[in-house]
Amino acid sequence: MSPALAPALASSLDRLARRLQELDAALADPVVAADNRRFRDLSREHTEVSAVCELARRHTQREQDLADARHMLTESAGDPDMRALAQDELTQAEADLIQLLAQLQTALLPHDPDDARPAFVEIRAGTGGEESALFAADLARMYTRFAERRGWRSEVMSASDSDLGGYKDIVLRFEAERPDPTVLTGVNIGVYGQLKFESGGHRVQRVPATESQGRIHTSACTVAVLPEPDEAQEVQINPADLRIDTYRASGAGGQHINKTDSAVRITHLPTGIVAECQDDRSQHRNKARALAVLSARIRDQERIAQQAKEAATRKSLVGSGDRSDRIRTYNFPQGRLTDHRINLTLYKLGAVMEGELDDVIAAMLSAQAAEQLAELEAAHGT
Repeated sequence: MSPALAPALASSLDRLARRLQELDAALADPVVAADNRRFRDLSREHTEVSAVCELARRHTQREQDLADARHMLTESAGDPDMRALAQDELTQAEADLIQLLAQLQTALLPHDPDDARPAFVEIRAGTGGEESALFAADLARMYTRFAERRGWRSEVMSASDSDLGGYKDIVLRFEAERPDPTVLTGVNIGVYGQLKFESGGHRVQRVPATESQGRIHTSACTVAVLPEPDEAQEVQINPADLRIDTYRASGAGGQHINKTDSAVRITHLPTGIVAECQDDRSQHRNKARALAVLSARIRDQERIAQQAKEAATRKSLVGSGDRSDRIRTYNFPQGRLTDHRINLTLYKLGAVMEGELDDVIAAMLSAQAAEQLAELEAAHGT
């Protein structure tokens, strides 16, 4: 017997099949086609639902191939060549079915609606002084290289340099032109969906460049990954609650950037949350970007407060994303990366620091999927 889809997910697949028919009809409607926003939203949903239904179609086809191979194996008892061919097909079909089932289960599990959104990645130096700031720069480079490999756009929203070329803090923004398939599921997931597991404490163990005795030091940075809200999701901010300061930007940008007050810092007075941007020469554009970061931070604070309530009754396998959680250790002398949430250890630290995060992200997505599936089965009594 080939592995079967969990009953709770099988019913979800039936609903998606019906939804695909509805979407086909809606997209063929001239009234829908005339509404650009609605047509775009329905087209995006159609792409996502079609990908899941295609996985289901391939799974069904391979089930039929497996049945045919078993029949051929039975009928070819006197023909060694045909029997060997049937056995090869049976073995391959069984392996394909296991992989397709894992992909299908992951695709059918509930997804965070923010997964497809662009993301802000905030990196702050923590314990360890200058070495922590240098590690913050290493993390920023790691994420930027990962984005380059994915074909994402990246930009620096704000940065505070340290004395030795690191960052006291830096805010990056990443955006994909379209969601891209992950190596795990084969279905579409966006920037935030792939980077959200990076939120938390990152610890590094290595010999700092400033260490003359060759001793290994331990320092840490914190990373916060925030989805960029769209217009409908943005927090409504009362202008009277904002204090907006302008100042002269520092860092790269030529002489002009230091002659005008183009950098913008915005403080949300009720919460004390601050966002700033100095990447652009235009004060207007910097203000708009800082407001976007501010909205994301306020929304993230609300999300964390909600998760704190839920955590009273549920402990997530992949962690809460709390900034104080130590999620990962980077041990340079051993070339080892350890993710403490899922007990993942990889001896490819050099490649990871060059942006090869695929194995880490796939493992986190797999752990999240296993947890969600267990919860669904428990809820349905299966």
